[in-house]
Amino acid sequence: MKKWKISLLGIAIWSLAASSMAAPKELDKVVTLVNDSVILQSDVNAMLQTVRINAAEQNQPLPDNALLTEQVMEKLIIETLQLQQAEQFGIRIDDTRLDQAVAEIAKERELTIPQLQQELEKSGISYSIFREQMRRDMTASEARTIQVRRRINILPQEVDMLAEQLNKQTLQTVQFNISHIQLRVEEGATKVQREETQQQAQQLVDELKNGADFANLAYSYSKGPKALQGGEWGWMRQEEMPTIFADQIKSNGKGAIIGPFRSGVGYHIIKVNDVKGLETVSVTEVNARHILIKTSVILSDDGAKRQLEKARQDILAGRQTFADEAQKLSSDPGSAANGGELGWQTPDLYVPEFKDKVETLPKGTISEPFKTVHGWHIVEVLERRNVDRTDAAVKNRAYRILFSRKFNEEAQAWLQELRAGAYIEQLGTNDDQG
Repeated sequence: MKKWKISLLGIAIWSLAASSMAAPKELDKVVTLVNDSVILQSDVNAMLQTVRINAAEQNQPLPDNALLTEQVMEKLIIETLQLQQAEQFGIRIDDTRLDQAVAEIAKERELTIPQLQQELEKSGISYSIFREQMRRDMTASEARTIQVRRRINILPQEVDMLAEQLNKQTLQTVQFNISHIQLRVEEGATKVQREETQQQAQQLVDELKNGADFANLAYSYSKGPKALQGGEWGWMRQEEMPTIFADQIKSNGKGAIIGPFRSGVGYHIIKVNDVKGLETVSVTEVNARHILIKTSVILSDDGAKRQLEKARQDILAGRQTFADEAQKLSSDPGSAANGGELGWQTPDLYVPEFKDKVETLPKGTISEPFKTVHGWHIVEVLERRNVDRTDAAVKNRAYRILFSRKFNEEAQAWLQELRAGAYIEQLGTNDDQG
């Protein structure tokens, strides 16, 4: 749930505050100055009443009136300071974002928007006040997030250490079915011989990632103890593996190719054939190439489309190669220099129209010209492959945990600094709701 979200009952304080505007003037006297903003007695009374209602519903005891009023005042001061920061940053929550947030709350409560309005009305809460307090909460949260993010520094070593801890916890009961290729480096081998063996190992890894059969390569090249079984070691927990295997296998999922890595006897390659007890993450990567033509004041949409249609026909007819046409026509200099190739990427990195093409286009087929925010394209999918991303997912989880910890710590520090640097004058309050 997002940090700006609040309970429906919590919104009542602003409905009550709004209704109190029609009350006698003494209820609306200024009780606190916060820089160039003010907090009214009606704001304090409204929040006090809501806190008491919430406490009564939850059978929660409250402190005495003086302490409770002090806590409420502090909350209002902190919110005011954050809204002032938001104003300095030019943060505005427009109606579209606000409508989306309201719809999300209604969905979570399994209500339609009209039903949500009815529920608010039954609680005596104005729907317009509800929306505006949500806008305030979202605005304050965005200001806080912008400032606190700047204060957070997460080192790669921190992520790696926490990811390793998470892996150890996860892998205690996990079983791996693995296969192994060992390329031996003889004792006394020269530097050149060691480098040649390393290059051979890397070549085997490249072949495996391009779909080569692991068992066939193990029979042909491996000098390991399971070479005559196609390199297969079968099912093992991490603690049952040779140390050189256990040190390399972390949270790798099914199909992962690990290596080449070196030990005292040579270079090793491991394949994870299957996994039991581990939630793995696999993604499809696409190697595609494209030609991009951008429109301009002198080149219309129709003109760009016609250029690509002609290029496509020339490529299909064999009059030109895709690479030559990309180098000659493409407005994407990075890929044009590589014959239009974009390299292995997950489709999610692309804009929606391009993503749809590379996900659905049959391999080896050149698309018809299509338009994205970047211009007009033709694209060809060269290859697709499934890649294990379990280890990356664990690191992402570790990063999120660290970020959450540091965000909460830094948010408190920032708010304290914000308050310490503010001009705040207490003019006195009365607990009119006691």
